[in-house]
Amino acid sequence: MVGDKARAEELTQDVFVRAWEKLTQFRGESAFGTWLHRLAVNVVLNERQTERRRRDKHDDSIEEMDSLAYADVRPTEVPGLSIDLERAIATLPPGAKKVFVLHDVQGYTHEEIGEMLGVTSGGCKAQLHRARMLLRAQLTQ
Repeated sequence: MVGDKARAEELTQDVFVRAWEKLTQFRGESAFGTWLHRLAVNVVLNERQTERRRRDKHDDSIEEMDSLAYADVRPTEVPGLSIDLERAIATLPPGAKKVFVLHDVQGYTHEEIGEMLGVTSGGCKAQLHRARMLLRAQLTQ
């Protein structure tokens, strides 16, 4: 139901903890296995709903990044420099741009960004390095 073995194991643990907590609510009107199955299904469905809400929330913030003015990226008030940086950021590949803005502009950690984008923290670090190298190359031309 979740498509990920590690996540399924975590949810299985959650089901048994929930079953222990709610054992007093079992009325015996159905088989215990039926009650436990329904509890498991509810835990998974709640997890899916929570994950969907979390993903929608992060997707909205990622879409907002595309229209971000990058005002807080400007390192100095040298005329033209901030415009060049804005243009350089706009030319980054989408993945590198998202990671750069989330990390260097908005201050998220690699782990948080990884969760938001569904990548590992190592993949996030690689994208950030790529973004910085591309920006450096564009700004030193």
